[in-house]
Amino acid sequence: MQNTIGGLGEFALIRRVTGQFPGTDDVILGPGDDAAVVAAPDGRTVATTDLLVEGRHFRRDWSTARDVGHRAVAQNFADVVAMGARPTGLLIGFAAPADLPLEWAEEFTLGVRDECAAAGGAVVGGDTVGSDTITVAITALGDLQGRAPVRRDGARPGDVVAYCGHLGLSGAGLALLTAGIDGPAACLDEYRRPSPPYSAGPEASRLGATAMLDVSDGLAQDLGHVCRASRVRIDLDPDLLRPEPALVEAVRVLGGEPGRALAFMVSGGEDHALAATFPAGADLPDHWHRIGTVLPAEEGEHRVTVGGRVPERTGWDHFPGE
Repeated sequence: MQNTIGGLGEFALIRRVTGQFPGTDDVILGPGDDAAVVAAPDGRTVATTDLLVEGRHFRRDWSTARDVGHRAVAQNFADVVAMGARPTGLLIGFAAPADLPLEWAEEFTLGVRDECAAAGGAVVGGDTVGSDTITVAITALGDLQGRAPVRRDGARPGDVVAYCGHLGLSGAGLALLTAGIDGPAACLDEYRRPSPPYSAGPEASRLGATAMLDVSDGLAQDLGHVCRASRVRIDLDPDLLRPEPALVEAVRVLGGEPGRALAFMVSGGEDHALAATFPAGADLPDHWHRIGTVLPAEEGEHRVTVGGRVPERTGWDHFPGE
């Protein structure tokens, strides 16, 4: 039976899937050999990896296969651009039950293809294996184009904190799905298919960003990494954290207090916005929203505050300590 991936067979599945992926000028040798060859004109390669596990990162009753494909690419290329790099290549490890419908794998492939087109990178290889659970392992590559990587340890007291993209929509989307509420669409869409501002990463590097990261586990949680790496404190101004209309509407239909919109922005996670610190005098475009300040910190105070107070919840931790 060729309506499942097991019925089609591993190598036929690989041929069928890889035939959907176009190449780019970065790909010297794409899928089909023992390994791919990707150009590195800068002489350095940015590399990152991530996992999506069914039941942990997505549910098939909440997200289509194409949604999962989009998300798999987005959350990895977001890490590449957070270093100030341009996405180039993507390697995909795909584990799934043999009885997975072939249509699901094909739709997943289309999502990967379309998100790669949006980001500017290309699938260059990967692997498939049988598994009880759908698991997608991604390795993403990028090119710094001659610039220094924007790390987490460069923030300095006096810098401003800004973000580009969406904050809070994805977390609200998850809350809506959990509650069985169909809308607002913008929140559900951002949860299912995050939309990282791919061009903003290299742009931030050119604008002089001193530190930057992808907001995947919550704004406060992720900026906390900058605080510890840079040995500073970051204070976010609640008056500058202005929720989008869809987030305000989501809080309303969820029956929450208006202040919950701020909580989603601070700790929601998985929007894959970019948060960065810049010198105080940086001339930032309007799509970079200033939301806080980098402050000096004593030992043990390298943390994020909102209006001077530590937030009740900072974000996600897959292995929380006691």
